[in-house]
Amino acid sequence: MIRQLSEELILFIHVVKWLFLAAVVGVLVGLTSTGFVFLLNLIIGTVSSTTWTYWLLPIGLAFSAWFTSALVPEAGGQGVERVIRAIHLHSGKMRWQVIPAKIVATILTIGVGGSAGNIGPCVQIGSSLSSFLADMLQFDSYDRKTLVICGLSAGFASILGTPLAGALFGIEALFVGSLAYQGLFPSVVAALVGHLTASFLGMPDMNFVASPFPYFDSTLLLLSLVAGGIFGIISIIFVECLNGGKRLLYYFPASPPVQGAIGGSLLLGIAWLATPEVLGLGQETIQRALDGGTIVWALILGKILTTALTLNTGGSGGIVLPICFVGATSGSALGWALGQDPSLFAALGLTGLLAGAINTPITAFVLGLELFGITSGPYLLLSCTIAYLLSGHRSAIPTQLLQFTKAPALQTPINQEIGELEVMTTDTQKEIKEINEQERTN
Repeated sequence: MIRQLSEELILFIHVVKWLFLAAVVGVLVGLTSTGFVFLLNLIIGTVSSTTWTYWLLPIGLAFSAWFTSALVPEAGGQGVERVIRAIHLHSGKMRWQVIPAKIVATILTIGVGGSAGNIGPCVQIGSSLSSFLADMLQFDSYDRKTLVICGLSAGFASILGTPLAGALFGIEALFVGSLAYQGLFPSVVAALVGHLTASFLGMPDMNFVASPFPYFDSTLLLLSLVAGGIFGIISIIFVECLNGGKRLLYYFPASPPVQGAIGGSLLLGIAWLATPEVLGLGQETIQRALDGGTIVWALILGKILTTALTLNTGGSGGIVLPICFVGATSGSALGWALGQDPSLFAALGLTGLLAGAINTPITAFVLGLELFGITSGPYLLLSCTIAYLLSGHRSAIPTQLLQFTKAPALQTPINQEIGELEVMTTDTQKEIKEINEQERTN
């Protein structure tokens, strides 16, 4: 009896402690994210009012590349992968300098038209802020990691306006194949408070809206399976282009500012060949796809290439919004090709690609429920899970740790970063083993 009372007392104290700490993180991250978004929107509005907006791209990317490489390298690229690596390898320890550096680098990138998102920066800023708070309070490694996960969730929820998906993102994005349940309660509190704080301060929610889904339509359910497979393939293309661009730079050594200037010039060329819509945040295009508007295929490939160029040549920004862009536009195009409602397939694409490209099927599913309503559930669940499985052992966030393989026949080391894995089938492993035994015998 005494032991049971003691256990309940410890758990009660634990709940009260993290209710308070997570709420504090939610308020701080909500405040910071709102200020960052308003500043970024102000810069975008000011720059876009000129007739020579996109000609600043080479200069903006060059300055961003110089700034991050010379002062705070952690602020370069998408940023979420650095947060996850810090949680896994450094108990969530991050430098506070990342906060102002990420703000400056993202404004230099997106403000002039770089193809990146604003969700990832809020996630990294929130996580860095949480790590700084943990240092001030002299937390141990466990509490610091938990607090950083709170910042991860609050940053996602505050800007996207989806607190439930934000809460799950913080505990699902760390691993492939499992959830960090120890951070579930703090993550939920931080996401809810972050969202409420940002909403109170006037943060403009993205509020993506699609046509209402029918209630259990058997034809649409079957097509959702097919669409999930296609989104899984597109996820592979997206991730390989993103990671392939990074590998390609090794063959063209140049200083970071030169890489940024070249990357910005190439972005101008792609925008001229395709459409300027492939640059910038792309929120209007996402909503147009969800409204059922006509989408050209050049938008899909163009956005993949511009995002890979932006983030690999010195730009700074997020990866989530470009994934949503590619998913919504490819889904809309697929809907038109199948003679179905393109709005519904745009919604399936937005969530399906998010599930496949960053291995977060539960987050993507719940995000879809929050955005598109409860009747979308069966279709989203089918599409997201198929896309997640068929995207394979790769990710746009390469620092995620693999906890379980996606199929028993695929043998690969566990608890390694997914970006460094070499996945083989059991048959291939047997062949290699037989070859090695023959060599030893000879």
